[in-house]
Parts: sequence; structure tokens; C-alpha cells
Amino acid sequence: MRSETWTRWPAREGLVREPLTPARRTLSLIGRAVLVGVLVWGTFAPGDHHGWGAVAAALGLVAALAQAAAFLRAGREQWLRSSLVLAATLLATAWAADLGHAHLLANFLWCGLGLTALIRLPLAAALPVTVLGLGSYALASGDSWPGVSATVGGLALFGYLLRLDGESRGAAARLLRQERAARAAEAQSAALAERARIAREIHDVLAHSLSAQLVHLEAARLMLDAGADRARVRERVVAARRMAQDGLTETRQALSALRGEFTPVGEYLVALAEGERAGLTVTGTPRPLAAEAGLAVRRTAQEALTNVRKHAPGGRCTLELRYQRDVVELEVRNTPPRPASAEQPEGQGVGRAAEQGAEQGGQEGVGPRVEPIAGLAESGSGYGLLGMRERAELLGGTLLAGPDEGGWRVLLRMPG
Repeated sequence: MRSETWTRWPAREGLVREPLTPARRTLSLIGRAVLVGVLVWGTFAPGDHHGWGAVAAALGLVAALAQAAAFLRAGREQWLRSSLVLAATLLATAWAADLGHAHLLANFLWCGLGLTALIRLPLAAALPVTVLGLGSYALASGDSWPGVSATVGGLALFGYLLRLDGESRGAAARLLRQERAARAAEAQSAALAERARIAREIHDVLAHSLSAQLVHLEAARLMLDAGADRARVRERVVAARRMAQDGLTETRQALSALRGEFTPVGEYLVALAEGERAGLTVTGTPRPLAAEAGLAVRRTAQEALTNVRKHAPGGRCTLELRYQRDVVELEVRNTPPRPASAEQPEGQGVGRAAEQGAEQGGQEGVGPRVEPIAGLAESGSGYGLLGMRERAELLGGTLLAGPDEGGWRVLLRMPG
């Protein structure tokens, strides 16, 4: 870890400048122009350069500025060999400028090299360059040692603080980039979860609707085989068509429910119980449920009643919705149907049983296997119980289903 500290380059993010506003760009250009003007004035103002000496001084000034710009770029691009070669060249150029009486340019190159090396190079390379640069300034300045020591120490401390500031800005930039990536991943995950929820709702609605249509059509076939009246068979076909239309309507309702735009669970269960001629009891203080929890209660009640009608036509069914603390429970029970009268004519008995079993179709998995007609209870996908249990577990709830006093009982517990 210690060796990594000495050989690690400063964070790139700390060296990258943010886009400048027009005002700041103008101020930056003015500052650079002033710096170049000061260096030109400091080089030629003493009047020590004449003729070819002035030309050589001008070329040296241009070369020194070009070398300084190349050193800055090499440090930004993290080219270690080029940075060290340019540092050595700048040191030699500064000594040449000092010998040519361009003391201001020499001091600028020495101090700037020592300061920039601490900001842009790894510490293992920055410290020798800084020592050579600031040491050269101390030797050639000719000022008193206390003043030179204070200047050199201040520049070294300032360069190290700028290095730490760049590291902190780089860490902040990395954290910001990671946070943006995490937010993008979270948004993508939320979108995928939303798609999965919509797919599950559409699957459940269509599976229920198609299974219900299959029950109606199977009942019509059995009635045709038994020689039932044509008008009653037509009623079953019309009912299957109505179930297809209801499936489309429920698909739209499911999508609206995912957005929180559905009727309260209590009102929905009242309408469902009335349509199924089932008893309904609500205990506790009703309260709004989350969209997914409300959908789970609605779908479980619908599928449970559907399968009761399918597997135990003629049996009595009751629903109880209980609002408890942090939990809502839905219990669906059914009692066994009464056996059909033996004196009933064969065709009429089959037609009535098929009509009762096809009043409302759905997925299998709930209710005892009471089969008033051979073949009717076998229609369907067989995944109703599994689908209801998976829905509950995905939302942190539980679903229990099993025989109960000769009938069948379904208990759903959902947080909410």
C-alpha cells in the first residue's frame, strides 16, 4: 500500500477542468497574456540584450514556454519518461536563462517546475524534480537564507496542498460518476421490475380469461353430446364470447391498477361476491392498500371463486376480508355441493350441471375435485394455486390452501 502511494499518479479527474463560462475563459486568456507580458518585460527590460543577443533571448523565451506547455501536457497524459526528460530540459533552460541575465524567466521556470511536479507527477518522481527545481532557485536567487527558505517551504507546501485538493476533487468526481451509474442501473432495474409486474398481471388476466372460456366451451360440448337444447348451448357460446371481452377489459384494469387507478378492494369484493352469489364479511377498519397488494387480493379472490365454481359447482362459498395491524387477510371457504337428484332426466342433469360449472371459469388448483360431469373439471391449465402462491411470496406474503371440513379453504396474508 505504501509503494502504491509513492508510484500512483494523481487522479486524472482532479486535473480535468470543467467547461469554462465565456467570462471565465476571457479572464483566463487575460491572465495568460499578462504572465507572458511580465516574462517578456523581465527578460528585456534590464537592457542586457542587444542585437543577436536579443534574438537569442527571444528564441530562448519561446522555447522555455513551449517546454513548459509540453511538460504540463505530459503530466496530464501521465507520460513519465517524457515528463522527466522535459523536467531536465527545463532545468537546463532555466540555468541558461539565469546565466544570460534573464533572472525572472529562470526563477519562473524553477519555481513553476517544482510546484507543477508536486501536482502532476507520482511522488517518487515529483520529490526529486521539486528538490532540484526549488533548490536551483534557492542557490541562484542571491537572497537571504531566511527569505529563500520561507519561499521554498511555502511553494512546496502550496504544491502539496494543491495535490491533495486535486485528489479530493478526483475522488468526488469518481463518486459522482459511480452514483450516476448506480442511479442508471437502479432506473433500469426499476423499469425491468415494472415490465415484469405488467407481464405477470397480463399473464394472470389472460390465463384466467382463456381458462374461463375453455370451461364455457367444454360445457357447451358436453351439453351437445348429451343432446341438450340448442338455445342453452348457444348461451354457453355467448358466455365464452363475453369472457373474451371481459378479459380485454380486465387487462386494461390491471394496467390501470399498477398505476394505482383501481377501485378499493372492499368495493371490488362486494361486486364479485354479488356476482358469484357468495357471502362476504369485512372485519377491521378498511384502509387503502398498495397497488400490488390490492391486485394480489383481487386476483386471489377471483381465481378462488372461479375454481370453486369449476370444481364444486352448486357449493356454497364465503369470503372474509380482515384488516389487521400491518396485515390484511383474505379467506375463501366453500362447502361441498349437494348431490344431484337421481330422478332428474339425464340430459337435463348434464345441462344444468354444465351450466352451473360454467357460470364463471378460471384457473385450476383450488377446491376439492368434485366432478358432476366427466371431463369438465379437467379443463384448464392447472397452475392457479402455484400462481397465487408465487404472487403472494413475491410481495412478502403467504398463501395457504387445503381441504377444510369437506370443502376447501384458501387463506391469503399480505403486508399492507
